[in-house]
Amino acid sequence: LVALGAIGCAGGAGGGGEEYPGGRPVTLVAPAEPGSGWDTTARAMGEVLQQEGLIEHPLPIENRTGATGAVWLSQMVTERQGRDDVIAVTSLPIMSNKLRGDSEYGYEDVTMISRIITEYYMVAVPADSEYETAEDLLAAIEEDPDAVPVGAAGDDRLPMALLVKAAGGDPQSINFVAYEGGGEQIAAMLNGDIRAAVAGVSEFRGQIEAGDLRGLTVIRDERLAPPMDNIPTAREEGYDVELANWRGIYGPPDMPEEAVTYWQDTIQRMTETQAWEETAAKNQWETTYMEGEEFRNYLDETYESVRAGLRETGEIQ
Repeated sequence: LVALGAIGCAGGAGGGGEEYPGGRPVTLVAPAEPGSGWDTTARAMGEVLQQEGLIEHPLPIENRTGATGAVWLSQMVTERQGRDDVIAVTSLPIMSNKLRGDSEYGYEDVTMISRIITEYYMVAVPADSEYETAEDLLAAIEEDPDAVPVGAAGDDRLPMALLVKAAGGDPQSINFVAYEGGGEQIAAMLNGDIRAAVAGVSEFRGQIEAGDLRGLTVIRDERLAPPMDNIPTAREEGYDVELANWRGIYGPPDMPEEAVTYWQDTIQRMTETQAWEETAAKNQWETTYMEGEEFRNYLDETYESVRAGLRETGEIQ
């Protein structure tokens, strides 16, 4: 457990009969290591919620690592049912872990509160890598996959597998090295432990802008905004691959309705602030807020898309 510190409260006396949350702390969990996409999202939320005065209670942020969110998800389901004092960041792994059999639980087992953003996948290499283009990397993987270790968290394997398949290679031959998030992947690339990595754009952004890493391709219909608009899209390079990662918030099973409504209202207001717009732009996130029936329908449709992708790449039957 790595605690990132509490986001202070602007007021909120707390106490018995007050409207939720009554000044009481609500923990925001990022179920991965510092530097991961979930961690970046949690920190950004905490900063904007405090800066804009949208919360009047402490919001301690905690990292709970393990199995790409599956360990924390199990604890949320089995130990925190009906609680109103904890929420967590999530994304595609809440689907892919269940589909792969890596988790007993999925999004239907918890209270899905809202979708916040869409983040796009990127393949990156060290700045001095011999691979100048995505085609160079994918050709090397096809020729000798063992010689090209690729860093990826659980949910990031699928976009890489789809790229390799689109390039005519065998996605099941990829030499994946598992990491919890971008921080570990970056260190491994710079140390020479892996030759490339795939993750959300925000996880590599700082090191790309600093000149330590180079983006080979981004899985997106259009190029990213400056200063990363020099990175070609997969489609530009001839690979017909579509997959984006949503990111949102969930609570325990049977979370009280007043808590769900509070967080939906608060998060939606957060996404409408200038501070959030600036944060999203910096991280190359697309704000795609969604709740209620619209969100439930989106989750169901996306689950089937992920299932189809995992079947296509041979990860599941």
